[in-house]
Amino acid sequence: MSITENKITVNSLEWFYRESLPIGRSDLLPVLLLHGIPSQSYSWRNILPALASQGTRAIAPDWIGSGFSSKPEKQEFAYTTEAYITALAGFIQALEIERFSLVVQGFLGSVGLQYALKYPQQIANIAILNTPVSTAAKLPWKIKQMGLPFIGDMMTQDPLLIDRTLEGGSRYRIEDQDLDVYRKPFLKTSAVGRALLTTIRNLQLPEAMTEIESGFKQWQQPILLQWGMIDPWLPVEVAQQFADTVPNAELVKLNNVGHYPQEHYHKTILEDLLPFLRRAEG
Repeated sequence: MSITENKITVNSLEWFYRESLPIGRSDLLPVLLLHGIPSQSYSWRNILPALASQGTRAIAPDWIGSGFSSKPEKQEFAYTTEAYITALAGFIQALEIERFSLVVQGFLGSVGLQYALKYPQQIANIAILNTPVSTAAKLPWKIKQMGLPFIGDMMTQDPLLIDRTLEGGSRYRIEDQDLDVYRKPFLKTSAVGRALLTTIRNLQLPEAMTEIESGFKQWQQPILLQWGMIDPWLPVEVAQQFADTVPNAELVKLNNVGHYPQEHYHKTILEDLLPFLRRAEG
């Protein structure tokens, strides 16, 4: 099952996205997969084909400022939650997706949850992998320092930042050929580092967590939380607090799995993710 690499320009912003088209069933809703910091859609490389093989259209964009999507300066794109949500809404509309399943992971994945709260009619169900979802979540020093004056400016221009962050969060080694893909945007332009720095400075995690924590208490669509238990930044208590207060939320604990579950444990994830997403029929 192949993954295609595509680009589409929406409101002067160029989105890069990876997609696997379905074989067989066509009554399943499409799935949108959103990555975290400082990753890109390549992190879903083992999930996309598996979704397509069960008859699901699977789409994973690089956020604006990340991967191979546009990296405008902050004067042109604010890198705030509001800016990301507006841009994502344009991307989804441009692909003519009316209703879909949402899969999110990581510290930028939480913006996807805020999108869902703003456009609930579009969301059939949500799968959450190690994403901040409650006020118990804090921005770890590993990421926070990337937004600091001076030190952040230097750190976010270092391509090896990707290695240290992805492997540090995963707690496992990532193959060199995969790291090459993650590093490539940082080797091509300094704009990706500036975008990362600005994004971290504008995350406003406490405010976002308050919105997510309160907003999902009234949420009615099914939610699956899949949580790596050795995540050094988001302990399982973050997920448990969310699951205890949200209707139709199920928490699956993944032993020996870190912050980026899809990086090393896609087979384990798919055991629960595939049947969960099959329930979202059009």
